[in-house]
Amino acid sequence: MIELDVERAAEAIAAAEALVVAAGAGMGVDSGLPDFRGPQGFWRAYPPYQKLGLAFEDLANPRWFHDDPELAWGFYGHRLALYRATTPHAGFDVLRRWAERAPAGAFVFTSNVDGAFQRAGFDAARVCEVHGAIDVLQCTEGRCAGLWSADGVTVDVDAATFRARPPLPTCPRCGRLARPNILMFGDWGWDSSRSDEQGARLEGFLRGARSARTMVVECGAGTAIPSVRRFSERLMAAGAVVVRINLREPEGASIGLSSGAKDALVALDARVTALR
Repeated sequence: MIELDVERAAEAIAAAEALVVAAGAGMGVDSGLPDFRGPQGFWRAYPPYQKLGLAFEDLANPRWFHDDPELAWGFYGHRLALYRATTPHAGFDVLRRWAERAPAGAFVFTSNVDGAFQRAGFDAARVCEVHGAIDVLQCTEGRCAGLWSADGVTVDVDAATFRARPPLPTCPRCGRLARPNILMFGDWGWDSSRSDEQGARLEGFLRGARSARTMVVECGAGTAIPSVRRFSERLMAAGAVVVRINLREPEGASIGLSSGAKDALVALDARVTALR
């Protein structure tokens, strides 16, 4: 990180009236979650899938819930247990404190499905999970039961093969196979109702904060799946200051910091505290 950019970012954060946190997959790396960047990164986390020639984009496809349910739930069941066991890193605490101090309020927009912001103490009503959440389930046969919580649901996954052992999660209404309420690749069966409601609350917040000095702190959002970056850039075009924290791709924002999320946020918090 360049010291001048850190100072500029800290000054903008200290002066902000409304805060938007925009987070991609890189936000979770400092909490110990695997980096799925490229096939090799994915296969380091899930070696059995390399033998099958399956990359993340191949596994994150709803067809496996029909073609090979044990394979599908092996992948998502392992991730469900991993996310539940992961403690959000110190950067989440920094962002939560900034959010609590923002006079015009704060909101989170994230492509992550791990529920980390809620576990870190953020108000669930102020989080928009644009790609869904792994701790919410839906039926594989459409919207017959709506959405329901995965609380109490566990999946027994073979640690050597990453295949799930029956019984697998099922729909409480029809008894058919359940799946996570996550937007997958080529996914025409995703029930977007929960994310749509979150998105409507986010847009209401942005309308209410239109006259406020709005700050976007974007963490770990890459270009491969650009949902978060496009959102940040949309707000930047509307006048918001965007600080982009990204170890590999920090360009394209008001201020870019080449760093991991935790290190940058902790360093920024020290500067913000000094300014205040």
